Amino acid sequence: MRKLWVGVGVGIAMCLSFIGLLVVGVYVAAGNITGLGKGGTVGLAKGAVPEQYQALVAKWGNLCPALNPAVLAAQLYTESNWDPTARSPAAAMGIAQFIQETWDTEGIDGNGDGKKDIWDPADAIPSAASYDCQLAKDVKGVSGDITDNMLAAYNAGPYRVIKAGGVPSISETQGYVKSIRSLEKSFARPVGRVAPSQQAAGAIYYAQEKLGTPYLWGGDGGPEDNGRFDCSGLTKAAYATVGIELPRVANDQWNAGPHPKRDELLPGDLVFYANDLNDPRSIHHVGLYVGGGYMIHAPRTGAVIRFEKIDSQPDYIGATRVTADGAKALPTAPGGAGRKA
Repeated sequence: MRKLWVGVGVGIAMCLSFIGLLVVGVYVAAGNITGLGKGGTVGLAKGAVPEQYQALVAKWGNLCPALNPAVLAAQLYTESNWDPTARSPAAAMGIAQFIQETWDTEGIDGNGDGKKDIWDPADAIPSAASYDCQLAKDVKGVSGDITDNMLAAYNAGPYRVIKAGGVPSISETQGYVKSIRSLEKSFARPVGRVAPSQQAAGAIYYAQEKLGTPYLWGGDGGPEDNGRFDCSGLTKAAYATVGIELPRVANDQWNAGPHPKRDELLPGDLVFYANDLNDPRSIHHVGLYVGGGYMIHAPRTGAVIRFEKIDSQPDYIGATRVTADGAKALPTAPGGAGRKA
């Protein structure tokens, strides 16, 4: 299979030669790179929230000190994946997945049109923020992180948080809090540089070994696919070799970690392309960045896995630096994950 890509160009060959040096450079640079800042206003990462909801999340995410726009975005994504028509088996409804009983007491008229509509994001998103902040007040005397306690109250109720003196030892509640706080990093605008990935080298090594393999739409690289991949099948398989399980679809992989700026890309980052650069749900392609402006990717039917410049496609929306916690936090199915009462 290698014969298919030998001779694709001196620049690409040099890129392959320097992959090892680039990845080593990731870890050398780690000592001088900081992660998300602890203080200051938390903003939303560019493109992290669908455009039609950005203003609502940014405004209402600052409703109280325990909340910020990235936490609110992570909740909404977990609850409904931004689907305003979502309905769960537990009868939770809308983009914020309120059940009717809770909506009747906690829903607000967020857009001031004289009615509160559970299906209208302009009401449901403000209501989710308002409810969060009310829960934060309910548990304000409890020791520990106020945001963690607020989220725990959202999942298990304030009484259990107060009784436990913090996040209760309920596996579902602890998992919910951890998931939201992990996903928060995917939605937050980074302060300073994003910490490098410790799994980058292994993922790149795997993808490099697949160079020249023909593309197969829906391919996961298994025997039934004759070892062939599509774009997200390749990135999923590459990270699986270093113990990180990514979702199967490219636009779901977008939220597997924080989003470095274009000029801060490091080897191992996932680079994404979308039909609508203001809506991550429209992502249609993903590649694995290897440094020097190049990625390894499975381009399309009739092509092979190969090196290509990340500017080879005009619709670059951004990148994700995959983390184990970020991947684990991704919801497996939308609808009612947080609100139980």
